[in-house]
Amino acid sequence: AYLDLGGSGNETHAHLAADGRITIMFCAFDRSALILRIYGRGRPVLPQDAEWNALAANFTLIPGTRQIFLIDIDSVQTSCGWGVPMMELQHERDTLQKYHRQADRDLWVEKFKERTQSIDGLPTRPTDRFIAGDA
Repeated sequence: AYLDLGGSGNETHAHLAADGRITIMFCAFDRSALILRIYGRGRPVLPQDAEWNALAANFTLIPGTRQIFLIDIDSVQTSCGWGVPMMELQHERDTLQKYHRQADRDLWVEKFKERTQSIDGLPTRPTDRFIAGDA
């Protein structure tokens, strides 16, 4: 499971609703080059779902928490990662959390109402369900 935060869109939710498939990719940016891909099927768990509280207890819910994606892993693959650049982490950005703490609730409701389609035209969520932040 992973915790999803509100941002510019809701592509993962839309694509999981369309066919249930998901790929998660991790890249090593230091030391040994490596890419790890996790393939599976998933679904979103929203705050009003019965299993939300049990899953949410595994995370620190931060401002902007939107949904939790529950994933059943089918396979895992690694590859060389030789094309991944070397980079150094300086620090986490705090901009998104600051924005979520300061944003007016009515503004968030309007944003969620406007963002009803993915970039390829898929619905971002069923119309009878809300995502954290919806009215």
